[in-house]
Amino acid sequence: MNMPFELGIDHGFRRAGHGPPADKVILILETTRYDYQKALSDIAGWDIQVHGGDFQKAVRRVRDWLVDKAGADPIGAARIQGKYIAFQEWHYERELSNGASDDDIKEYPTNLILAAMREWMDAGQPV
Repeated sequence: MNMPFELGIDHGFRRAGHGPPADKVILILETTRYDYQKALSDIAGWDIQVHGGDFQKAVRRVRDWLVDKAGADPIGAARIQGKYIAFQEWHYERELSNGASDDDIKEYPTNLILAAMREWMDAGQPV
């Protein structure tokens, strides 16, 4: 129930805001069409994207939304996924060489993963 709560705050902020908050757009992803109605029937009619539990579809949905709403470069979803796989391989090997176990790497918090992604990008996306 945390996600519906956060969405409600975000939506309320957008509706009450002036300037940038009023221009805010929200992407909602769900596994199964109309699954949101169990907790959030008030958002019926919104453009909710379904991924069916398939990470490749989820990447496509986010990519398409970022191109449309944020003017992101229209690179293909397959390229994005390939770069993510390259990052994962680089990160995994680096962490193993630093003494981490498989379980350690799986449990890293998001902020550490994001920092590693920045390092990978700054290093020229090594393979």
